[in-house]
Order: sequence, then C-alpha cells, then structure tokens
Amino acid sequence: MNADNAIESHYRKLFDILNNEFEDLYESINNDKLRILFSTLHSSVTSLFDSMNNRLPTDEDTAHFWADPSRELIRSIETIEALERSLKNSEYAFYIEEYHRDRLTFCKSFLSKSGGSAIPSYTEKLEIYYTIPIFFPQSSVKIENKNKTADLKALGSGSYANVYKYFDSFYNKNFALKRAKKDLNAKEIERFKREYEQMSMLSSPYVLEVYGYNEKNNEYIMEFMDNSLDKYILKNNSKLSFQDRVKLGLQILRAFSYIHSKNILHRDISPKNILLKEYDDVAVVKIADFGLVKIVDSELTSENTDFKGYYNDPSLVTEGFDSYSILHETYALTRILYYVLTGKSKTEKLPENVRAFIDIGLSSDKSIRFKDVDELRMAFQAIAPM
Repeated sequence: MNADNAIESHYRKLFDILNNEFEDLYESINNDKLRILFSTLHSSVTSLFDSMNNRLPTDEDTAHFWADPSRELIRSIETIEALERSLKNSEYAFYIEEYHRDRLTFCKSFLSKSGGSAIPSYTEKLEIYYTIPIFFPQSSVKIENKNKTADLKALGSGSYANVYKYFDSFYNKNFALKRAKKDLNAKEIERFKREYEQMSMLSSPYVLEVYGYNEKNNEYIMEFMDNSLDKYILKNNSKLSFQDRVKLGLQILRAFSYIHSKNILHRDISPKNILLKEYDDVAVVKIADFGLVKIVDSELTSENTDFKGYYNDPSLVTEGFDSYSILHETYALTRILYYVLTGKSKTEKLPENVRAFIDIGLSSDKSIRFKDVDELRMAFQAIAPM
C-alpha cells in the first residue's frame, strides 16, 4: 500500500479517538496526519497501561483486566503493527521504542477480545512514558563511521538522552550509541559528559565499556548488551536454577565491590541499569547508567539532588538525595539480590533465613544495615551457598 494512503487509511479508522495530547513529542514527523496518529496511539497506550497498573503487580496470582480496555489495547497494538508494516520501506518508516515493543508483544500474548483478559502471574507494573516518545523515525538519525553511514534503531529514552542500536559493518557487530537530547542546558550537558568520563576511567568486566565521546553531537558509543536484568529475569524466570541465580547475584556484588573500591556510589541501582551480555556459555553482568554517581570526598558528584531510583531507600525523600551513603547503596543491593533470587519485587512469604537477610539489609535503623558490599556478600552466601 502507498505510504500516504496507508496513513490516511489508519487516520480514518481512528478518527473517533484522534487527539494531539502527545503531538509535541513527534514534532520531527513531517506528515501532519502521521504525527497525530503517533500522538493518538501514544495516548491510548499510556492510558491503557495506566489502567492495567491498577491490577499490578500480580505476584503468584493472575489478575483480571477488564473487557473494554482489553479490546482497546488490542486495537492499538494491531494498528501500531499494521502501520509499521505499511510504512516499512517508505520515507515514514519508524521503530517502536524497545521497552514498549517488548511490553506490547507481552500484552498481545494474553489479551482477549471477549470477557476480559487474565494478566499472567509475576507481571510487574508498566512504565508510563509521558515525556518520552514511543515511536521513532527510522531515518531521522545517522552515525558516520569509516566513511559510511549506519541507521540507528531507537532502544530507549530517558530524561537526558536517547539510546540507539546500530550495526557496524567494519567490526561486523552491534554497538549502542547514547546521544544527549538537544534541549539540555549547559549543566545537563556537563553531567552527561561526566557520566562518560566516569565510565571511561573504570576497567572491569562488570562495568559497561564506552569507546569515545563526540563533542559535536554530544554522544558516545557503548558496547551493545543483550538484556537488562529485569528483561533477563522475566524471560528466564521459569528456567533459571537456584545456582544460576546465586551466580548472577555474586557477579553483581563483585561489580559493586569494584565500583566502591574507586570511591564511587552509583545511586541509581535498579534492574534496568544492570545489563547482561549473553555468551554461549555464560551471562555476564555489566553495570550501566553512571549519571547519578556520588564520588566520595569529591566535588565532582552529580549536582542532581532530587530523589531518583525506584529501588532506592524511601527515607531519601525526607533525608535528601545529597545525603546518599553506602548504607543506602547496600539497601538497594539487598532489594536487587532478593529480585535475582526470587524473580519478585515484593518481599513476602519468605523462609526464615531469607527474611533475616532482608530485615537487615532493608532495616529502617541504618545502624543495623550491611556496612559494605563485603558484609553483604558474606550474608548472601550464607543464605545461598554454592
């Protein structure tokens, strides 16, 4: 189907729900009707994810998602997929941001058009993108390398930067590129550069490698990773043995033992910032996203003092993010280790030894918490011996 005709066709099919709520996120789209389509689909997915979050997380049980929103989400997914197919080889070709592609595919696997849908067990709450695009023009960004250009495929977007994947024909492998957003102020650009500089000074198999900073575009290249920890656990939760989980946990602890040895506190520990490279014989943990690092006894710490990180100690809301210490870091790591061992975020119905471990690591009394990674590792090995 001709691209313009395909856009017109989908525009008419969605005429009853068209809206421009998120049109500003798609200002780079040259076709007015496609821009409104993206805005409408973004609005629909955001609203329906928000509704589904009222039923999440499901933990061990399933949850019912009502019939009308189930049908609405199916309609949105089918429209997105049809639009992507129709525009694939045209000037309007686009990519779906990786997190949403993954979540929409997952939703499609259980949604039903009649009687509502059964949301599978252990489904976590969905991220809602209010200020970040879901759809990216395929041809909107390029990277120059070896006198050639390579298409960048959008992987995700955060407050400060967009992340893309590209295939380098010279090295015959994939890389990732992190590019600062164009509307950042001078302080935010400096923070973005500092993240690169900090990562480039670290040398560990458990820290994501970076390869070069481009001042012109404020971007840098990173090694491409296969999964984040949350996606890896979600994909393999039923297949991972207890020993596999213990090995992952110990890798994470080795990573942070190294990071702390450099007098650095990460401050944004979460399953999304712990990445995995999947080799034929092993999955290797690598820590990413050093934008919020606190460098002990240094003035180079990120100036951002707003509460960040959804695995962080809630007490930081009142204490202030600038008060972040090793006791907050071991709190977040305790939560991560529990997630690795169980595949769950909520701590409930625990064996006595695991409950004791969690009670120490997450105690509101900071004098009880694990004082450093070495102490945390010994306690972890005691409940999860190899």
